[in-house]
Amino acid sequence: MARLFAALIHYPVLDRRGRIVTSAITSLDLHDLARSARTFALDAVFVVHPIPEQREFARAVIDHWRMEPARNFDSRRIEALETLRIVSDLDQALAQASALCNGTRPLLVHTSARTSGATNARELRARLAAPDAPPAMLLFGTGFGLAPAVMERADIVLNGIRGPGDYNHLSVRAAFAIILDRLRGA
Repeated sequence: MARLFAALIHYPVLDRRGRIVTSAITSLDLHDLARSARTFALDAVFVVHPIPEQREFARAVIDHWRMEPARNFDSRRIEALETLRIVSDLDQALAQASALCNGTRPLLVHTSARTSGATNARELRARLAAPDAPPAMLLFGTGFGLAPAVMERADIVLNGIRGPGDYNHLSVRAAFAIILDRLRGA
């Protein structure tokens, strides 16, 4: 089975008008994505943010759960949060993931609610399960999705998650869990 990473990208992402913006890191995203990542055995989740104060906020959330009062309250929370890596940009995430994979750059997999890709989850799951499969990194955008510059870097475009109706605006936390279940679930 291929090594699997994810990146939660806060810049460059789009706002509701399609402008390129930087979104804020939320504690809720950190906790929920870490728990899903640990459940589905991801190697790491890279939280990508260009602003040092935002990266420090993320580190403070993680460090809080390393301290004794929080650890005693919920000792398993830090086990999940340890999957998070805080970085300034996608290139830094790729460099760290490549280092963990003996220099092999992970394939970048673009996910989006708006984009219909050439690959569905079943096909990607089979590809990742192959004995010689390269590592992969799932790219998740915050705000209203990844900016075109990030999407263009993807090696694989994964079909979006669709329900029976035309409403389609899941939180990144929900989409993350659904995609991981489709790729790694029992």
